[in-house]
Order: sequence, then structure tokens, then C-alpha cells
Amino acid sequence: MGAFAWSPLRALMKKAGAEIVSRTAVDKLMDFLEEYAKDLTNCALDIAKHSGRKKVTSQDMTIAIDLVI
Repeated sequence: MGAFAWSPLRALMKKAGAEIVSRTAVDKLMDFLEEYAKDLTNCALDIAKHSGRKKVTSQDMTIAIDLVI
């Protein structure tokens, strides 16, 4: 089972302007978001470890997002 729910992602795509959204389009977005979230989390974890912590904070995530984007 994925980390993201199918229906909210479909609703988000429709809210962004897609009138009709295929199942495969939502699945593709879900796969991308899961991999992206894993990459960001790994980066944030490295930042936390570098600071001598086990706990990942919102500041770690902010730095990771800035580094990855």
C-alpha cells in the first residue's frame, strides 16, 4: 500500500484544473510523490545526523527541500 491516498490526489489534480483524471495518471503522480518524499526524508535525516540528532525536525526538512529543489 502506498503512502498517499488515491482519492485526495485525484481531487488535488482536479482542483488544479484537470477535468478528467485517469487512474494511471494518479498512480504515476503517487509513485513520483512517494519517491520524492523518500529522497527528501533521507536528506533531512542526513542533516539531523550531522547535527548529532536522531529526530528529524521541520527545520531539517526545510533545509532538505532547499537543497533538493
